[in-house]
Amino acid sequence: MMMSRAALSVMRPQGSGVIVNVASIAGFRGGITGFAYTASKHAVIGMTRALAWSYRAEGIRCNALCPGAVDTSFGIDAEFSEWGYQRLRPLHRLAGGMVDPERIAETASWLASAESAALNGAIVTADGGWTAG
Repeated sequence: MMMSRAALSVMRPQGSGVIVNVASIAGFRGGITGFAYTASKHAVIGMTRALAWSYRAEGIRCNALCPGAVDTSFGIDAEFSEWGYQRLRPLHRLAGGMVDPERIAETASWLASAESAALNGAIVTADGGWTAG
């Protein structure tokens, strides 16, 4: 929210701009990631839609990127519960694994580009198909 406000302070005077918020597929439903994380991702999606609607007439677009599991070192030192791991394991198999961080960056770049000018208030998944099934 604070970054969007800072971006808007520049974009509004110039009459254009694109904000790409990063949410998560956890913003579509509940999950084992915990209620605070899940609620915050739902909030990012709601904020994205509100910003898109509120600033569209000023030439400002806002979309959200919702990654699934991304193949990073984020969880290397994390302590995972066996219960949580057992719940996630079937999803990893069904979804075909994790998404490369480069694909997430490419999708974010596309959302910020003129090529995606028709999108405003869009919630774009980059999850390798996790939410398709």
